[in-house]
Amino acid sequence: MSSIDREIAAQPELWRRSAALAAELDDVLPAPGEQVAVTGCGTSLYIAQAWAALREEAGHGPTDAFPASEPRAARAYDAVVVISRSGTTTEVLRLLDELNAPRTVAITADPATPVAARVDRAVALDFADEESIVQTRFATSALALLRARAGGDLDRAATDAETALAAPLPVQPSDIGQWVFLGRGWTVGLAAEAALKLREAAQAWTEHYPAFEFRHGPISAVSDSTVVWSMGPLDDDMRRDVEVTGARLIEPELDPMASLVLAQRTAVALARERGLDPDRPQHLTRSVILSQGVTR
Repeated sequence: MSSIDREIAAQPELWRRSAALAAELDDVLPAPGEQVAVTGCGTSLYIAQAWAALREEAGHGPTDAFPASEPRAARAYDAVVVISRSGTTTEVLRLLDELNAPRTVAITADPATPVAARVDRAVALDFADEESIVQTRFATSALALLRARAGGDLDRAATDAETALAAPLPVQPSDIGQWVFLGRGWTVGLAAEAALKLREAAQAWTEHYPAFEFRHGPISAVSDSTVVWSMGPLDDDMRRDVEVTGARLIEPELDPMASLVLAQRTAVALARERGLDPDRPQHLTRSVILSQGVTR
């Protein structure tokens, strides 16, 4: 069993642990009513996007999510939250240096890193750190923490994740030429993350869209070798439109985070079918560290 297999399997227990931790962080995480920015890179960005939507859906206040490399410095925020597994990502460190905010919070896997040292408060999910370059359990544990903060039921999500770990894969991955992931609301971020897992681990052709945007052009490229994977229930009209194309439609009857677990497993299976190492994809490193001379 590789590192990523163990890390994927650990998620249900870690989500419950993260959800319990949320109740202890009232004085650390942004309070309802505050205007918040949340940022990260890669997987962390997609988790930020999911939380931003969840926080606004819960009525907790305006929440902007954006890449750390593209800050919205002209806006005034009560707090800025950065998500960084490594705590060393160059773009995140630059953002913390440049973005003027009354309060900064980091969610990271390692409290002894430059990012943790540059914020007012750091939340260390060291129990969810990973050996694999490809992120799985740290990112979803961070989302579990933030989702619990927004009032989500993580026990149900964790139970569904246990089901996703035991279930057969919904398709034979090697039969698929194109993967399209769809989401609505907070699951748009999960759709982006699912697509990234297939792309990183298995070099697959993947795309992601807000569900209804898929009908505005991208649907023209699908065929009977395409999987269209919805992270939540599809609208009936959208379902019919996908079925007409001949694409294989996947709508797991699971919590969206558990559907992501199933997508993670699919990515690992496809990587192995292609003779790839899902722990160490080509051209990727645990942290992106740029030369100090590089500017935006």
